[in-house]
Amino acid sequence: MHRPLILVTNDDGITAPGIRNLVEFMNEIGDVTVVAPNSPQSGKGHAITINSTLTFEEINLDGPQRDFSLSGTPVDCVKFALDKILPRRPDLVVSGINHGANSSINVIYSGTMSAAVEAGVEGLPAIGFSLLDFSWDADFTQAKDHIQSIVKKVLENPMPKGIVLNVNIPKLEKEQIKGIRVCKQADAKWEESFDQRVNPHGKTYFWLSGYFNNMDTSPDADEVALADGYISVVPVKFDLTAHEYMNELSEVLKF
Repeated sequence: MHRPLILVTNDDGITAPGIRNLVEFMNEIGDVTVVAPNSPQSGKGHAITINSTLTFEEINLDGPQRDFSLSGTPVDCVKFALDKILPRRPDLVVSGINHGANSSINVIYSGTMSAAVEAGVEGLPAIGFSLLDFSWDADFTQAKDHIQSIVKKVLENPMPKGIVLNVNIPKLEKEQIKGIRVCKQADAKWEESFDQRVNPHGKTYFWLSGYFNNMDTSPDADEVALADGYISVVPVKFDLTAHEYMNELSEVLKF
């Protein structure tokens, strides 16, 4: 029986517990190749390396998969894997499991999701997984069955090209997770401030802080689903065109 080729990547680094758990889950489904950053790359978004060189090495980690560590960003990892490492185009790209949420507006900043979106740019099915727990010792196994189920469904039911899934998992025990909801991205944002501080040498510096402001209480919003104990699944695409405004804008810009 044909085993799918699955590319695994992330933004927390190749040795992060989240990706090691995801690799273990994927080994039960297909033939796995890992290409992931050699150091944490959280918040890198869709950044690529253009002003410096890239290096990579194959490393020996537990499991039947092949593991490659790259000196670049999550998006670099996908690009490099497709061009230099994989023997053929993968059947699926999975990114994560991220330590912390990538729901709502976080999808814009997320290296985890940008890796998945880059796969979508290449016409490949892709899924980004995130757990709402920033702890390095977080329990990723409570959602194993759901993660594997989503992956199998995507492999069996091809998505339209350019569509990728943003999957967020609430921080709950296995028996507390109520199920899966297909959602929209919630209308929410970070309210940031830059705290001004002084280091021991008397030099002023700034530290980004703030809070997350969810303004969306609609039942189909991902933030609402997560708060209700459901895994949220948001279909995402890289086309940022505001199609609904094109006709009106054409009228506005008439001269």
